[in-house]
Amino acid sequence: MTRYITKTFFCLLAISLAFVTTSCDDFEELEKNPNRPTTVPASLVFNGILNDMSEGAWNSTQQYNQFWASNYNYYSNQEYTWTTTDLNYFTLKNVAKMEEEAIRNGAEAVNPYAAMGKFFRAVFFVNMTQRVGDIPLTDALKGIDNVSPKYDTQKAVYLQALQWLDEANTELTALIAAGSNTLSGDIYFNNDLRQWQKVVNTYKMRVLISLSKKENDPELNIKQQFAAILADPAKYPLMNTLTDNMQYVYNTSVNKYPLNPDEFGKTALRNNMTAAIITPLRELKDPRLFVFAEPAPAKVAGGLSPLDHQAYQGAPSDEGLDDMSTKVQNGQYSLINRYRYYGSYTGEPTIQIGYPELCFNIAEGLNRGWAPGSAEEYYTKGIQASQSFYGIKEGDNSVFLLKKDGKIGEYDTYALPFNFADYYAQPKVKYAGNNAQGLEQVLTQKYIAFFQNSGWEAFYNHRRTGTPKFDVGGPGTGGGRTTLPLRWQYPDNERSTNAANYTEAIKRQFNGKDDVDAVMWLLQ
Repeated sequence: MTRYITKTFFCLLAISLAFVTTSCDDFEELEKNPNRPTTVPASLVFNGILNDMSEGAWNSTQQYNQFWASNYNYYSNQEYTWTTTDLNYFTLKNVAKMEEEAIRNGAEAVNPYAAMGKFFRAVFFVNMTQRVGDIPLTDALKGIDNVSPKYDTQKAVYLQALQWLDEANTELTALIAAGSNTLSGDIYFNNDLRQWQKVVNTYKMRVLISLSKKENDPELNIKQQFAAILADPAKYPLMNTLTDNMQYVYNTSVNKYPLNPDEFGKTALRNNMTAAIITPLRELKDPRLFVFAEPAPAKVAGGLSPLDHQAYQGAPSDEGLDDMSTKVQNGQYSLINRYRYYGSYTGEPTIQIGYPELCFNIAEGLNRGWAPGSAEEYYTKGIQASQSFYGIKEGDNSVFLLKKDGKIGEYDTYALPFNFADYYAQPKVKYAGNNAQGLEQVLTQKYIAFFQNSGWEAFYNHRRTGTPKFDVGGPGTGGGRTTLPLRWQYPDNERSTNAANYTEAIKRQFNGKDDVDAVMWLLQ
């Protein structure tokens, strides 16, 4: 009996082992979903990544940039009460997939998708570290090979991003010279590698400027890298006109402009301008004021012309919504220019990385003494480029302003004579030199040029420099908050799935407290 049981046991064990072995061999086959593709063209993944990169207009980001305010809590508010943030690792997995698919389909190691992959990695890792601080990079994107990636320091992330940008530029140079371009699916430049090379180097200038507090760090070599780009335009081509802008273009069907005729009846009286953007435009007597906003009705009723800069008034972003709403109803604040921003489904393109910003970034670097050159030249070019983007040019231009009780299509037209030389001759506009006043002028004009463009850049520049003045302290930006938050907390899943590395990173950076007011390395 015992021998029978033993023999039976080993027979069952053998069958079980055979089943386990077979199951292990077939596991990958069994887990495959026949309804889900395992391969996809690199061009299709590329297209999706480009859409993931796009930052829109008239959204909460632009409220935190203090460009506009909602005076009705049903639609939105200006409270800086954020906690955690999402990160871009899912999109970065798609970047790796794009690179993999290009190689799988026969591409050489250096190919357009590989070069663009380096650019994307730089963009998304910089985006994440700007939000939270240290992040996983070296050990990231390894899947089940490393489910608990360690955190790289913020400095290491920037060093790697700058290296990727250099490599992308070098690879694009080689591909362009060889006439080797298989790029497809490009929503920005119709697959033109020359245009993308300008974007890569223009973006690198943004990254270098964002590191201004680390200008003397010998490992980063910020000044040297900045000077090298300016000194060798053949090696490092940059944007040089508005046509080089990386900008998101809207259409009348799938991707409508965020504000359009369909939204007019909902929010046209609920969206008003802020003091942060109106005040400098008014003080500089800048014609962009008439493009962005409508005059405060009470000011016009009091006898001021709609083309008088003093007729425009912005609301402090920290004002309570009840007070703001009452003042809007009483005509004390300027609404957004309803004709311009609700008048069509296509609106104006939204710049992601653009020429006006580049001009101001170069002017800032030159003001700081990072390279030889004329800061005033680039400061002037930046103003003119921004004004041109918003339709302000030499000679008479038409500015369209909605009547107070008008509807789309019912507006008054005013002729605006504009001469840049007269505008620039104003003491508050003319460049004051490579000093603190000149730097503030550059930063103020950069802020104006960011209006509804470039995602969080206006906020990041304010966070880094304190210019321009943002309103905070009142109930509108969050009760009890007297300063703006400096970062976001890490996503909840980092605390639960990567607890040891998360805890170590928080202890190393912020004395163990994942605090939105903590000062990250970038800002120290």
